[in-house]
Amino acid sequence: MAVVGISRWVLHLPGCRSLKMKRSVVRGLRDRMIAKFHVSAAETDLQDRASTAELSACVISGDLRHAQSVMTSVDSFVRSDPRAQVVEAEVEFL
Repeated sequence: MAVVGISRWVLHLPGCRSLKMKRSVVRGLRDRMIAKFHVSAAETDLQDRASTAELSACVISGDLRHAQSVMTSVDSFVRSDPRAQVVEAEVEFL
């Protein structure tokens, strides 16, 4: 049975004053997340706001413990980025 782990973060990007700056921060965070953890990730909402972003990631695994471990690591990674402050976060396993 496959397990799907889904995480979503609403981020405040205090250094971003334009959508171009925001895209650079979000794209960099997303690309590093994908490369390091082999998850699918995308900016999923709030695209029109310069200092706020919603980023989501998911992983599919045959083992719940593995999916939980990956999503915990991804969450720590997002929270450790100094350019983004996590305002809201949620995780779900299906």
